Formats: sequence, C-alpha cells, structure tokens
Amino acid sequence: MSVYQGRFAGRTAVVTGGASGLGKAAAARIVAEGGRVVLWDLNAEALKATAEEIGAVDIVALDVADPEAVAAAAETSNATLGRIDILIASAGITGATVPVHEFPIDSWKRVVDINLNGVFYCSRAVVPFMLANGYGRIVNVASVAGKEGNPNASAYSASKAGVIGFTKSLGKEMAGKGVIANALTPATFESPILEQLPISQVDYMRSKIPMGRLGEVEESAAMVCFMASEECSFTTASTFDTSGGRTTY
Repeated sequence: MSVYQGRFAGRTAVVTGGASGLGKAAAARIVAEGGRVVLWDLNAEALKATAEEIGAVDIVALDVADPEAVAAAAETSNATLGRIDILIASAGITGATVPVHEFPIDSWKRVVDINLNGVFYCSRAVVPFMLANGYGRIVNVASVAGKEGNPNASAYSASKAGVIGFTKSLGKEMAGKGVIANALTPATFESPILEQLPISQVDYMRSKIPMGRLGEVEESAAMVCFMASEECSFTTASTFDTSGGRTTY
C-alpha cells in the first residue's frame, strides 16, 4: 500500500483496539503519514509492544465498555496530544457463535457493551474536544454483518447494525460543525479477531464474498485513513464498504 507522505502532518488521533488488527494497521499508517497517535486497548502488554513498533505517542490500557475509564482516557489523551483531531473506534469482539435460542446472555451483553456502547462512550467523550477546535474525523468500525446479518452471530450483527445507525445520527448532528463521522463496513479480513471464531464460520463468510477471498487488513486501513483525513470533507453520516463485492446497499 502506498504511503501518502505528510497527509496527517500536524494531526492527532486516538485509536481504540489499537494494539492489533485494523486499529494497529490504521494507527501505523497515520504515524507513517506524519500524525501523532495515542493507542487505547484492553491488552496492556500488546499495547506497549505496538506503541514501540509504530511510534505511538502514548498508550492507555482500558475497557471501552467502562464509560468512566473512557472519559478519563479522553481527558488524558487530549492533554498529551494537545488536541484530538481523529477518533478511530476499532475495538470489538465477536461473541459466541451459536443460534439465537442458544446464545448466552452474558456473551450478548458483553458484545453489545464493547461493540456498540463502547463506540458511544468514545464519541461522547471525544466530540467536545473536536467541537471546541472546530475540526474532527470520526471513523467507527462496523461490519458487513451490520447490514446483512451473519447466522450464528446475532450479537455481533446487531451491535454492528447499531454502530451504523449511531454513526448516521452522530454525523447528522455534527454536520456543519467541522466534525465528520462515518462508519466502515468491511467484510471479513485477515485479523486476530478471527481466532475467536470456528473455522466453519470463517469459511461461511468467505463464501459470501464475490471476490472469493478474505480482505487484507491493509485494504481496510487504507479506507480508514481516507475517512480520517481532510480529503474526506463532504461525506458524513455514511458508510464505506471494503467487502469484496458482498454488500449491495
């Protein structure tokens, strides 16, 4: 993937789920393109390693499902960076892979708490800083599952559909205020999150992609970085697909 030198010069970003997968790939690219990044993730050990690898300014180990921890992290990160221009909400889990009538209640609640509530908590904490500066780019990582639904993944599908609806609402609220919010809806791509799924589920999701393959994390990271850049200036409250032709709307 090409690196656009200086695209994020002078810009700052908070990336959740930044220790691995899409969050890490997007953060690394922002740093390579001149930006300064703070990584948030639940995995403190992986955070340290990733920060050293990509050159992040700081790290915050937290659970995005904890609104008080998120609010405190936003204050700390804003002070560290001097401002927050970009929020990439990439933290997420898959939950159980079973039919609805067998779905464990605790797994359902945890998926919704991280994937949907966590996205809300992060925007709620960061948006005031963006509004004060008259500039912001918010990228919420949803999924093609939020548009089409994947069988045996009801909590994940529902939470990602919620992210899409939330982002559309947020984007409309912020329109005209310098803050743009969009959602990414990728099909399955190679990522550590796949380790949470049985191979049969991964095979099913691959079979639904017309290109016949899973995506590469760098492909979605490239789209995220466009969405997080100044170039994305007239599209808000919308979704961007990286689905290999799977999504139809």
